[in-house]
Amino acid sequence: MGILKPFTDSKGRIPFELVRPEIKKVEEQIRAQVKAFDPSVEPYIDYICNTSGKRIRPALAVLTGGALGKITNDNIKIGVVLELIHMATLVHDDIIDGASTRRNRPTPNAKWGNGMAVLLGDALFSHALLLATEFDDIEINRKVGRASREVCEGEVIQSQRRFDLTFTKEDYFKVISMKTGALFAAATGISANLSGADKETEQKLFDYGMKLGTAYQIYDDCIDLIGSEDNVGKTLGTDLEKGKLTLPMLILMENATEEQKTKLNKRILDQQPLDFKVLVGIADYAGAIEQSLDTASNMLHEARSGLQCLDKSKYATGLADITLYLDGLIDKCRK
Repeated sequence: MGILKPFTDSKGRIPFELVRPEIKKVEEQIRAQVKAFDPSVEPYIDYICNTSGKRIRPALAVLTGGALGKITNDNIKIGVVLELIHMATLVHDDIIDGASTRRNRPTPNAKWGNGMAVLLGDALFSHALLLATEFDDIEINRKVGRASREVCEGEVIQSQRRFDLTFTKEDYFKVISMKTGALFAAATGISANLSGADKETEQKLFDYGMKLGTAYQIYDDCIDLIGSEDNVGKTLGTDLEKGKLTLPMLILMENATEEQKTKLNKRILDQQPLDFKVLVGIADYAGAIEQSLDTASNMLHEARSGLQCLDKSKYATGLADITLYLDGLIDKCRK
């Protein structure tokens, strides 16, 4: 993922500071889950779980509970479940992408090899699903399972469609809504359910999470192309190298002349290097980045608008502030 750190919006406010005590409880519960593994496995899981993650999904779950009247342990627990699933997907993502660093630390695959990393990701995934069974409502378990499946299916589709010139923007949005949007939406939607929200409010909060997560992934895809590894703290440039056609590339190809498309298509099919300098030399790459960022900003505006279903509170404001913060990061990308 990207660089949502520290948690300040474009006006310098810190929306997650509202739930700092609850995020501390999330950390405590994650550490408790690490202890649940066999002693021979525990050090590996501990390494994965202690990588200074941003805990966005738990924070969304907790803020949602607060916005609906009261933060309970269920709001915290669903955050823990979804964070464990998220960490498992990162382990698998780094294997697929051949990434060597994340958050300025060696990835599990770089540290122990792909085979061990696959097994560790599987262990985290299965433990998260086991933890979800502690909720009394079977429907909560179904929603967690559904979100987990969507994340995995999104990864499968993306891997399946690498270097695929028939991949469209519609396909792209489907993939990122599954890969990233699903867990953001689960954090807000399931948490709303646990807080006793009516179906309409639950759906609106689910939609807020989906749009926030989708916008976040678009931003992250742009960062992969134009960001600095020193600033981001993870391996960049892997999307084009691995044949992932993200929104900027799809827009670039859509707006290119026939001659430019031929050059781009040949490089993609031949799996030739496609870095920033090469793309700038072929077509209006800066314009494609700008359009992608505009798309993300529009989604964030829609996400904020969907929060009108909530009563005014510092927690509802916190949910809105997260979108403002990401908007601030997007603005910095334009400069």
